[in-house]
Amino acid sequence: MIIKHTVAAGLLTVTFSIPVKGDEAGLTPLYERLQAAEAVDSKGITREIRMKWAQSGSDAMDLVLKRGQDALERGENDAAIEHFSAVIDHAPDFAEAYHGRAQAYFAEGLAGPALADLEQALILNPHHFDALYGLGTVLEQLGEAALAYETYALVLKMHPHYDEAKAARARLKTEVEGREL
Repeated sequence: MIIKHTVAAGLLTVTFSIPVKGDEAGLTPLYERLQAAEAVDSKGITREIRMKWAQSGSDAMDLVLKRGQDALERGENDAAIEHFSAVIDHAPDFAEAYHGRAQAYFAEGLAGPALADLEQALILNPHHFDALYGLGTVLEQLGEAALAYETYALVLKMHPHYDEAKAARARLKTEVEGREL
């Protein structure tokens, strides 16, 4: 339990103490718009951000990433892991490939490798709210409700209309904060 706590706390510390490199392909204005957007507008901005995250700069790697995403959607986790691993081998600075592989690992019940890939995704792209949400999900599965609750709050700082993070915080609120008397 202490080891899990230490690993999770370390991940959060590393993730949010890393200086952001450059403008992440012109995404800063989109991140700013997302934070200030109304719920209705946030969906389009989110879609635009995710589309940019899926662009590695190589058509071939983008195709392999898409194959991994498709395999993941079909529940073919082993195939998804292979596709995402191939992308990582050829484009090791591509955060979305780590995020995808983390999802496939998590779907296979492999929390350790999922955490490692989420950490790498967040090192490469500290604004990756989907990877951060995934971190909260893994922490919650590991029984680290308080850390998961904090992680979901960080997601909502980046993306105030992230419905899954709102629902997760609501679900964990009583467990973490207790009941009012």
